[in-house]
Amino acid sequence: MLKTISTTSAPAAIGPYSQGIIAGGFLFASGQIPINPATGAVEAVGIEAQAKQAIENVGAILKEAGTDYANVVKTTCFLADMGDFAAFNGVYEKYFVNKPARSCVAVKQLPKDVLCEVEVIAAVTE
Repeated sequence: MLKTISTTSAPAAIGPYSQGIIAGGFLFASGQIPINPATGAVEAVGIEAQAKQAIENVGAILKEAGTDYANVVKTTCFLADMGDFAAFNGVYEKYFVNKPARSCVAVKQLPKDVLCEVEVIAAVTE
């Protein structure tokens, strides 16, 4: 059985997808970019501020699903510029202290020309 996760504490989906789906005891969260959910705009400037907003958006989805950063088992991180890798990691490590498995890649372009996007898979207790 699938359970769709939706919260106004994270940006609404900007396409034909869900913020997250719970299946088989895991949350599969869609990638989050640094949109301020209160305004619907990208307000954060610079990689550190954008990473913080993107990861906090992930946190809102985790909370709605009844889990948290400590239960994240895998992240996938997308950067517009691999030159931002160290600065991104500085923010990332403050939230994902349990060091989940991770992929981090540079991509040609992200939605709304943001600097980063973060998606997660997390364990949940249904």
